[in-house]
Amino acid sequence: MQQIQSLSLILTREANELTQAQCDVMLNGESTGILVPGHVLEAAVQVNEPRYILFLTDDIIFEESLTIALIDVHAGLKEIVRLGNECSTGSFSDLHVTDDSVDFRFIGDYIWTLKVSDSPRLRLPFASDPKGVKRESGLKKYITISAAPASENVS
Repeated sequence: MQQIQSLSLILTREANELTQAQCDVMLNGESTGILVPGHVLEAAVQVNEPRYILFLTDDIIFEESLTIALIDVHAGLKEIVRLGNECSTGSFSDLHVTDDSVDFRFIGDYIWTLKVSDSPRLRLPFASDPKGVKRESGLKKYITISAAPASENVS
């Protein structure tokens, strides 16, 4: 995996009281036709040739959440994971990319770690995700996310 700068967003729908903003994902200035929720692209990571992880926020003061979108430029939007709670705020920072994972800070004094599998894995509802992680219903997932207190990650 590697962080890239070749992805950008074009706003297609403004946010309102009921829905997030929506943007078209652009790769090297060309539309992919993939629509993602969110307004600000905090970072983009290439998983492999067709797949990318996008870290998106809505630029809402005092109630920011993080939307993590896995896209495939040939197959579209694969998965969305949301991080945050009502009336809580986070700031995306300290992105660190390795060959098989992505670490970052968002809420509290935690290091969040994200891994992406090549094929869908069985997801048991109401199990295995840290507090504050929300997913759409379904029995498969590509993204595995975990959180550890930052003090445990000090070298």
